[in-house]
This record gives sequence, C-alpha cells and structure tokens, in this order.
Amino acid sequence: MGKRHPIFTDEHDMLRHSLRSFIEKEVAPHAEEWEKQGGFPHREVFKRFGELGFLGVDIPEQYGGSNAGFVATIVLAEEMARCNSSGVAASLGLHSNIALPYIAHLGTDEQKEKYLVPGVKGEIIGALGVTEPGAGSDVGSMRTYAVKDGDSYVINGSKMFITNGGIADFVILAAKTDREKGHQGITQFLVDTKTPGFTVSRDLDKLGWRACNTAELAFEDVRVPKSAILGEEESGFYNIMIHFQEERLYMAVGAVCEAQRALDLAIEYSKERVQFGRAIAKFQVTRHKIADMATEIEAARQIVYNTIRLYVEQEPCQVEVAMCKLFACEMAARVINQALQIFGGYGYMMEYPIQRLWRDSRIGPIGGGTSEIQREIIGRLLLQ
Repeated sequence: MGKRHPIFTDEHDMLRHSLRSFIEKEVAPHAEEWEKQGGFPHREVFKRFGELGFLGVDIPEQYGGSNAGFVATIVLAEEMARCNSSGVAASLGLHSNIALPYIAHLGTDEQKEKYLVPGVKGEIIGALGVTEPGAGSDVGSMRTYAVKDGDSYVINGSKMFITNGGIADFVILAAKTDREKGHQGITQFLVDTKTPGFTVSRDLDKLGWRACNTAELAFEDVRVPKSAILGEEESGFYNIMIHFQEERLYMAVGAVCEAQRALDLAIEYSKERVQFGRAIAKFQVTRHKIADMATEIEAARQIVYNTIRLYVEQEPCQVEVAMCKLFACEMAARVINQALQIFGGYGYMMEYPIQRLWRDSRIGPIGGGTSEIQREIIGRLLLQ
C-alpha cells in the first residue's frame, strides 16, 4: 500500500515485476487445478523457476545464484502469494528460502557443489527434517538419533509434517548424536532420499496447503558418511534456531499477503453484492469491517517490514521476530475470517477462493513455532 517501504530498492522492484509477470502468466492460472488434484507437477515447476533464476536470489553467484540479499527473498515470498495456492508457495519457498540457504551458509564446498548448484537450477528438491510425531516446538526432545560407526553414522527415527518430504531428493535432517545432552547433542545431516533405509511412511492429508506435499518420514538404519554432516557436529540446535528466525519472517510476510488478498476479494465482492436494494459496501457495518481489516493488515505489514530491517542490519531482534510472527499470523486468521463473513453463504462454497485462503491461513499460528511458543519467547526475553 502507498509509498514503497525503505527496505526495498529499484532492483527489488525489477525483481518484483519479473516475478509477478511470470507467476500471473504461468503459475496462477493452474492453481485451481493443482488444488483439486492435491499436488502440482513439481519437477516441471521447480525446473522452470530455476531456469528463470528465482530459486537462488540469495545464493552466491559462484553456485548459480544472483546474491541479491535476504530482502530479495522477501520479494519472492510476497509475489508467490499471488499464485493463488499457498501450497505451491510453501513448497517452492521451503526449497529456495530455507533449504538452499542452509547449505549456502553451513555447507562444505563439496556439499555446495552436490546440492546447492543443482538445487538453484531446480534439478533437485530439498526438505527440512526437524519436527517429529512427539516433538514439534520442543526441538530438544526429538528422538531421531545417529550413531557413529567408523567413518559413517547410522540414523534411526522418524519425522512428521515435513514439507516436500514425499518429493524431495535430499533432506536436511536433525538427529541426536549424543542423546545425553538434550538439545546440545543435535547434529544436522544431508541425507539423500534414495539412501537405503529411508522411506516415506505416508503423504499427509491436510486441511489447507492442498497442493503442497507434506509427509511423514522414517529412517531405519540409514547409513551416511561423516561428510554428510552439515555444519559442526552438535551445533544443530543453534543452527535450527538461527534459521527459525528467517522461517518465521517468511510466514509473517505470507500472512500479511494472504490477508491483503482476502481484503481485496471482500472489497470487490461487497461492491457487487446487492442486499435490501443496495450494495453491501454501502452499509456502515460492512465499511467498518473493511476499515478494521485494512488497519490490522497495515499494522502487521509495518511491524514485519521493520523487523526485516532489523534482521538485515544484524540488530538483535529475536523478540521482534517472535512478535511479528505472532501478530501477523493471528491477524491473518482474524481478517480472513471476517472476509469470509462478508461473502456470507457464498464464502462457504468451494468455488470461491476466499474459502481456500481461510483454510490455508490456519497453519500460520501453528507452523514455524506456535503462537504459544512465540508468546513464551517474547515473555521470557522481556523478563530476563
């Protein structure tokens, strides 16, 4: 809305224009079909994004990226919200904005050549394996473990709610290499999904993000070489927490964009829907709902952009990241719920896109650390 925020530059505007044109022409028209199918042609779509350079905007040029910086990935996240499928956006975003930067920041030269280069091209797809059936926000209680055996590690355990889990070529897997140390004993590994012992237990049937593959994974005596360790041994928890910051910012940005899309749909519908002889936009109750929705969206947008500024400038912002993730995701759930209310009975019909926004937005206060965890982070840090 209004004037461009100071975190963005002319270069970001150029990227935004290119992304928007591509997404509106080649992605959005297929969203409805992909949602109904419960999946999308991931190999084809990832390859196309890679060809256009959209998977490596914050990856060093020597590995095929454009090294455009973190804010460029925010532009990507915002424009992907226009693809009409949060599931497709989540699948591509997990790969390009989370999995690949992990390797760029922590990987060895060999790992970068093996995973980063083809990952930027969209030739291979990545996933992040942290959450387990019994360990979500409490990362330190994970049970997946890796035992050293000569020059190898043997991994056993399972992971749950893994975005891209069923279509991935590699998983950045968190496992305990020292089960006595709790969260301090966690190490991350790069695991090829073709490795013997790796299985996709099941693809998960979800309320929202229908086009995005989400899976439960099992690891039974999966043997990987010592060279598969990503980063330093037993530094996994620290690395997960650092990258949680970025994941939460992406979720907050996505929530703002989803809410804005819902508001736009509600405004358009309210001008067309006639009741009692006039458009419902003419009724004060509707105008006041629209006003409250727009105000909440703008408040969330500004807190998110300000936190991105702090993060880019490397200012301490753990509290602010938790605040904007909490506020933006809960705001989106409220605003989209109100937008659906404006649609009345039609909002409950599957043919109207507002219902999908309503379903998709519900993951916001859960994924990437629940709202309860965000409140705990904020309260603990403010009171220490």
